[in-house]
Amino acid sequence: MNLQPIAWKSLDAGARSAALQRPAQDNTSLRQSVADILARVRGGGDAAVLALTQDLDGCKPEPLIQGPAELEAARARCAPDLLAAMEAAAANIRKLHDADVPRALRLETTPGVRCEVRHQAIEPVGLYVPGGSAPLVSTALMLGIPAQLAGCQEIILCTPPGRDGTIAAEILAAASLCGVTRVCAVGGAQAVAAMAFGTESIPRCAKIFGPGNAWVTEAKQQVSLDPNGAAIDLPAGPSEVLVIADDSANPDSLAWDLLSQAEHGPDSQVILLSDSEAVAQATIEAVQRLTSDLPRKSIVEVALSAARFVVADNLDEALQISNAYAPEHLIINTRNARELADQARNAGSIFIGAWTPESLGDYCSGTNHVLPTYGWARSHGALSVADFMRRYTLQEASLAGLQAIGPTAETLALFEGLDAHRMAVRQRLDEAR
Repeated sequence: MNLQPIAWKSLDAGARSAALQRPAQDNTSLRQSVADILARVRGGGDAAVLALTQDLDGCKPEPLIQGPAELEAARARCAPDLLAAMEAAAANIRKLHDADVPRALRLETTPGVRCEVRHQAIEPVGLYVPGGSAPLVSTALMLGIPAQLAGCQEIILCTPPGRDGTIAAEILAAASLCGVTRVCAVGGAQAVAAMAFGTESIPRCAKIFGPGNAWVTEAKQQVSLDPNGAAIDLPAGPSEVLVIADDSANPDSLAWDLLSQAEHGPDSQVILLSDSEAVAQATIEAVQRLTSDLPRKSIVEVALSAARFVVADNLDEALQISNAYAPEHLIINTRNARELADQARNAGSIFIGAWTPESLGDYCSGTNHVLPTYGWARSHGALSVADFMRRYTLQEASLAGLQAIGPTAETLALFEGLDAHRMAVRQRLDEAR
């Protein structure tokens, strides 16, 4: 790895833009392949899901669906310390998300005019939990707990089966902790298709949540554009972290924060911003030293090939760069970390101070780790209970209320040329005379 610090002041506007550019995602061939999978599942139901799982994952789900009894029984097959860790993480996630549940509102905006805001759980909802080298029990909790707190009664979870066709007991146990009603042994684009369009065994879901690889991401995008498909939680791309550090930061801590992101996948994005060239150089050296013993070394090295170690003139400039980049995760490891965090914009989740690694948010601090990536933090936020609910409004006017605000509606309708709108008010006011 030939990693070198980049002096921000030495870059012109074009070079600065290039330094913050994420890798282009060319999905032309992938788009058609995913469309073909969606069409097969839409037309073939369970049989197509099973055939695609055999073709793409090399296994036959055994069984395809597991319900509450199987999920509860799976707890006994988990290592006690892991189960205890899942329960502790779930408690913190539940505590924060419960405090963030949207509340109903009722207000009299004008005497005789009452308006209300209410929230209704979306039904059913589909959760996607990636598979890969290790079952992501944390993602099951991050998705399932907000769904449960929202009041969703039917929560479907899809996750890729292992080579033997089964789902890891740990995923089933995590699902049992958060009200999941059935777990389906299917992954990839075919899982998204099954949840979006429905099959004989997997109900059609109104909205689909959860991260995944390029196939899952593309499938989610396509079904969200289909009038007969499903809504999705948020746009996504490769996972990413941006770290702001000064000379008080421990280079080994910085290196581990960068490496913990790089090990997610070869396309993970890793950036360090510092006002100290010495810190940037020491972090590079720590990254190179610590990478050698990592189990996922080959993945990490590919991700690090696109890493950037930027030296800014000062921390205010570093923060400006971060705000422009809009990272999924922002770690601020400086003396004045809280002050910088209060000024930060466009970040999915912010980790403040020397003792707050991103790992806490990934697992157990209580915040949600399903976050906007690829710059979408400019317009989207972290997953919350509200995402599992439909917000709607009510209004009720008495005759006095109509008399108070009806003329306002008439004037606006007349200006907009919508005479039936005006008459819907005028007829009632005339009737009341």
